[in-house]
Amino acid sequence: MSKSFVNTNPYPFAFTTGGPITTSTSKAKASPSGPITLTLPNTRGFTPSIPATRLRSLIHEAHEDPTKILALVCSYDGLSSKLCEEAGFPALFLNGYAMAASMGLPDTGYIAFQEVVSRLQEVVRVVDVPVIVDGDTGYGSPMNVRRTVEGFARAGAAGVMIEDQTWPKRCGHTQGKSVVPRPEAFARWQAAVDARDSGVDIWILARTDAMIHGYDEALARAREAIAIGVDCVFVEALPDRATMARLQSDLNFPLMANIIEGGKTENLSAGELAGIGYSLVTYPWTLVAAKLRSVREALEGVKGGFLGGNGTGHKEILSYGEVCEGVGFGRYYELEEKYLFEGAVNGSKGFRFEK
Repeated sequence: MSKSFVNTNPYPFAFTTGGPITTSTSKAKASPSGPITLTLPNTRGFTPSIPATRLRSLIHEAHEDPTKILALVCSYDGLSSKLCEEAGFPALFLNGYAMAASMGLPDTGYIAFQEVVSRLQEVVRVVDVPVIVDGDTGYGSPMNVRRTVEGFARAGAAGVMIEDQTWPKRCGHTQGKSVVPRPEAFARWQAAVDARDSGVDIWILARTDAMIHGYDEALARAREAIAIGVDCVFVEALPDRATMARLQSDLNFPLMANIIEGGKTENLSAGELAGIGYSLVTYPWTLVAAKLRSVREALEGVKGGFLGGNGTGHKEILSYGEVCEGVGFGRYYELEEKYLFEGAVNGSKGFRFEK
């Protein structure tokens, strides 16, 4: 995470909504406790959720403004998510492909609720932006979908994606996928909406892979998902600009696209997708590809330096200080100073990391 190139390309879409929620605190009492007034726009669900409100506001703003789109590179763990936030992304998307890859697995239904909710908790502890999480099929029946949505919301997710593939599912741009019949797909999305409406608010993204049966089938499923009450629709693997524009015209509803390098969908820019009317675009493979390449290159560099003479070893990738700062030691030391006490035998004060 060399600071020399962080944010050399600023995030290009300027949102006026979706930031931290401010509070108005009553001064009527001298006690530190007291009533707090919150204004939460774009709220659904029985129990309001600040992350869901922030995310829904971003999507609504993008839907209303053809110059804006919420463009997100998908992350997979705490560190990759921190780097996305540092790079200026106003939200995060934890997608199944990247999370499975981080465990050394293909995206073919190997990971399920407990692994994903654990990864979600890891991420929300270290970032301050809303987090969308890939819920795959909900990991079972509609009752499992309901538990998944409830669990993700309580774990801090701002949004969740639920799809209509059979289980075990697989990446939508790979071979051999299939979808459940319409009634089962609709029951999944109904369970997700019911979980939101009777519990903690969470933004719901309905994904359909029914393009394998043609555009009309995908459109019918998308329309029913909207009628059920989801917040956004994602029709996977639309082939080209014309089909994507047609879907937006047919639905006039917040839509998501995903761009996979070399995948089935035409590689349009985020700006072009915004102009078509899309509200959200994700890039699921990018950080996985970057990790595969960078780790392989680093390993080759290390091996190449094993026999170096005259005190030389493998080439330094980042400085010692940059690595420590990048994983959070600097912030940790700042907080640690707050809790120093007389007689403490550890702590960073006076240690070699001190600036």
